[in-house]
Amino acid sequence: MSYDQTAPDISASPQQTFWLLRHAPQTTGFNKLRKRLNRLALQAVSDFSMLQNSRRWLVCLSGGKDSWAMLGILMDLKERGDLPVDILACNLDQGQPGFPPTTIPDFLNEAGIAHRIEFRDTYRVVTEKIPAGQTYCALCSRLRRGNLYRIAREEGCDAVVLGHHREDILETFFLNFFHGGHLAAMPPKLLNDQGDLTVLRPLSYCAEDDLARYSAALRFPIIPCDLCGSQDGLQRKVIKQMIDRMETDSPGRKETMLRALAHIKPGHMLDRDLFDFESLVAEKTDSLKG
Repeated sequence: MSYDQTAPDISASPQQTFWLLRHAPQTTGFNKLRKRLNRLALQAVSDFSMLQNSRRWLVCLSGGKDSWAMLGILMDLKERGDLPVDILACNLDQGQPGFPPTTIPDFLNEAGIAHRIEFRDTYRVVTEKIPAGQTYCALCSRLRRGNLYRIAREEGCDAVVLGHHREDILETFFLNFFHGGHLAAMPPKLLNDQGDLTVLRPLSYCAEDDLARYSAALRFPIIPCDLCGSQDGLQRKVIKQMIDRMETDSPGRKETMLRALAHIKPGHMLDRDLFDFESLVAEKTDSLKG
């Protein structure tokens, strides 16, 4: 079952953006926060060529603080003329117990933002396949991604846009480092396996705390991400706590780690497929030849 509201022109209007920001505090602190998030998102769009061959974005809303903040930031940038793409908001209701089915569509209808709401009971599929006591996240994510790809194609979108932020990227890196046996994070831009859609993460430079303050200030109807009850004890939480302790002990450490992910030196790693160590042969000097 799906609910689809589209219009011939789904570009952001000043009225839509004003409605989204209607609760914005008239304070210097919030203005600085808004400008910082807009700047960082726009920087990620530029740095990773997110507008390349991209005209229509499926902006995915889970109902959490990050995806609501993403919608607000993208609509703000669009209204200012900095984001020349069509935006279609989308929520996939996966049937988690307690998920409020009308919260997101009611909000988007009132804002006048074009959107598609679709119901797919992937929660039942996941609970049938995953043994009790194990986490649902991996399978749930795969099923969600497949449905979002399908919706993007049906709606003529060329990009699926997700609300992952700086901390998500760092946590994924350490999860792969400690448990996966490889170095990988969440890329700000990637091509799906079929090669017909890009997956974009314009909040890659944005701090989670900033996004939380932004969403709270604008009074977005935030829906928690633990409705399925499978979140307790996840390794990601352990990693998150570790990174937070690092930041507490050494403020600025998160930014340093994020910069490190953008400045990799292949010749200083151990990956023989990434760097040709065999070709590193010292040439004898004349003095040594003698």
